[in-house]
Amino acid sequence: MAWVEVRDVHKQYQRDKQVITVLDGLSLTIEEGEFVALMGPSGSGKTTLLNLIGGIDSPTSGDIAVAGTNIARLGGADLARWRSNTIGYIFQLYNLMPVLTALQNVELP
Repeated sequence: MAWVEVRDVHKQYQRDKQVITVLDGLSLTIEEGEFVALMGPSGSGKTTLLNLIGGIDSPTSGDIAVAGTNIARLGGADLARWRSNTIGYIFQLYNLMPVLTALQNVELP
């Protein structure tokens, strides 16, 4: 079983009357223990994809399964609970506690 499975994911944002497509039918499989690098120019959707996989944002359509849970179908309290129990995330613009290690920082609730 794949650790992360992204299937036909679309993500769009609306700015005024304009629809901006960030991800258009993306599929990706990451096996447990596999290392992956997301590379691309600014605005290519790297952060959007990470936010979707981390349950911080939801896709416009498509499925995202992480550790056997289809998070694209979770909502509200269930998604927050899943995120709290499953994901450790350090943001690009982070506020780490300098007296803690990186691991201790992501273990904080």
